[in-house]
Amino acid sequence: MLQKRPAADAFQTFTFFSAREGQLTALLRVGRPVGGTSRRGSSTGTPPLNLDLFDEVALKLESSNQGRTWFIREARLIHRTEGIGRDYEALKQASRLASLVARNPPDEEGRPRIAALLRAAFDGFASGADPGVVFFKSLYCLARDEGHPVRQHWLAGLTAAQRASAERILSNPLADLETNDASRRTVARLQGSLETYLAGHTELLLSDG
Repeated sequence: MLQKRPAADAFQTFTFFSAREGQLTALLRVGRPVGGTSRRGSSTGTPPLNLDLFDEVALKLESSNQGRTWFIREARLIHRTEGIGRDYEALKQASRLASLVARNPPDEEGRPRIAALLRAAFDGFASGADPGVVFFKSLYCLARDEGHPVRQHWLAGLTAAQRASAERILSNPLADLETNDASRRTVARLQGSLETYLAGHTELLLSDG
């Protein structure tokens, strides 16, 4: 799940991302449990599911207007990254990544790659790794997977020292990267440089503004 908006009127709105369908908005009637109730209201033996941000779920949807509006009928939890909510910075950066994908939905061919990226990134945010590093690596991978020549243009345009730092961060697993004030400053500078490049050379929408 990418976004969970406050309830309005009788419904709450969710934005999901699917490797097959891409970005999808669905509504859930306020107060209606999902996952533990069948369509006729009888118990399925599964406790009701409280849908949360960054959950990976299997959904059963229905529409009364040929797919223009979707409603959640049933949901089954596949994977929950509970660690994100225990760290404010991780929550902030994970939400920023989710919003970035929501603003820049990939084409059909790129959906599986972005779905895999989101799964890995949310697990990274939940793992206790430095959230800034997770976001920077995810932003680079998202731009690369969308076909932008970030290695050939952005990375190649860095100074030798900057390029060495970027390649070390991008090529190593999160668990192998050091976390201290100096490394955070390095990541922040590289992320700023990458965002400047993407803003000037691509059509990616990096913010709501």
